[in-house]
Amino acid sequence: MAQPAAAENYEPELRRSLGSFQVFAISFAFISVAVGIFATYDEVLQEAGPVGIWLWILAAIGQTLVALVVAQFAARIALSGSSYQWASRLANPRVGWLFGWLSFWYLAIAVVAMDNALASQALMPLLNMPEDEQVARLLTVAILVVQAVLVIASTRLLGLITAGAVGVELAIVVVLVLALALVMVFTGSCDVENLTSRGVTADSPNYFAIGGGLMAGMIMGLTTLVGFDSAANLAEEAKDPYRSVPRAIVSSVVAAAVLGLIFLIVLTIAIPDVEHVTDSGSPVATIIRDQLGPVMERVLLAGMVFAMFGAGMVVMAACSRQVFAMARDERFPAHRLLRRVNPRTKTPIPATILILLVGVVLMVALPGAALIELIVASTILPALIYGAIVVLYLVVRKRLERREGGFSLGRFELPVAVAALIWVAIALFVLVTPAGALVSVVIDLVLILAGGVYFAKMWFFNREVLDTEPGDAVVEASAAVGTE
Repeated sequence: MAQPAAAENYEPELRRSLGSFQVFAISFAFISVAVGIFATYDEVLQEAGPVGIWLWILAAIGQTLVALVVAQFAARIALSGSSYQWASRLANPRVGWLFGWLSFWYLAIAVVAMDNALASQALMPLLNMPEDEQVARLLTVAILVVQAVLVIASTRLLGLITAGAVGVELAIVVVLVLALALVMVFTGSCDVENLTSRGVTADSPNYFAIGGGLMAGMIMGLTTLVGFDSAANLAEEAKDPYRSVPRAIVSSVVAAAVLGLIFLIVLTIAIPDVEHVTDSGSPVATIIRDQLGPVMERVLLAGMVFAMFGAGMVVMAACSRQVFAMARDERFPAHRLLRRVNPRTKTPIPATILILLVGVVLMVALPGAALIELIVASTILPALIYGAIVVLYLVVRKRLERREGGFSLGRFELPVAVAALIWVAIALFVLVTPAGALVSVVIDLVLILAGGVYFAKMWFFNREVLDTEPGDAVVEASAAVGTE
């Protein structure tokens, strides 16, 4: 078959500068367990009550099963674009394109969501700025610009900042857990019964119904324990990718799950007044202020600013590599521009600028309600992507080559994959059944249909890019690096 013109120059262009811990830090920073809990703990208290934290365990087990399946792919194909590459090479480029398109929009929206939360929920309170949506949007744009500059500057710099953000986040959680535990022991200001309390939802008639409060409480785990596959999106920039990337994927979600559960238990026990904390708007900050004082609250906010900034950088970098991977194969709009890698920085500058521009447009063009709906809609996308990855694995697993020393589940691969598929079905059911989920589903369908227009253009006017698979040079180079 004739290959696209890009295939002639499909050579390794990105610099391998990420060590094992930095690869782990990228996945862990994307998950950002402290940030996720900080942002969604109020919803758990409002919808499921304090007892809803135990749903974290169910989500952690399910997402770990998915991570194990994802790691099976990462141990065999180490290319930027992760699931897009896996589906393109193991199913066909048309299926891979859909994976890539969904991943692009999930990551692009996630950057905006993370940075807007950073501006409004951490930076503005830290600076004692009053609530103001327009100011928050301007700060979000400024944060996006700074992140884009740093992501463009160097992959090694990205790894260093991400590792620092992970260190700060771990320190925040460990210090807060120890400080809260000591204060509660010496002052007796704790209530273990909170762990079984339904709080303000005690009289809710639809608590156990489909789409009710208990199911809504699972949102925290489903929206926090995602993004562990981001290490695979930077696989071409990782040292020894067939070992380091799969290990990072699995270890990051396990570490986040364990750390998050400990943090949630201590936070919940430390609630002095469940109703007061639930109505506060920022329950985690309120608990810290009530138990440890305003100084520790500000220390928490400062740490959260840095942790969220690092997480936003990771998401932006992962999204830019997704765009670069698709553009390199001529399967993304403006691919001739977006596939370019700067010879000095070894980073895809146009692809990174695209993510910045998407964020700026969303901040400027979308009113508040529409932006919120778009962000909520994006929470369904990772579940769709993970479900598609698991199905793909079940279809092609017998054709996957084993790499010596690479990650493998061995005889457990089939039961783990089946269990992961069941879990993803449950997660999707939880996400789409609430009454307000219809708008989110419609938005996701619109994004898919919009992509369908460009897919049709390729199908009718540039069909060869959907019938061929370039990049063997990169695959072989990755294999050589992985066996060194």
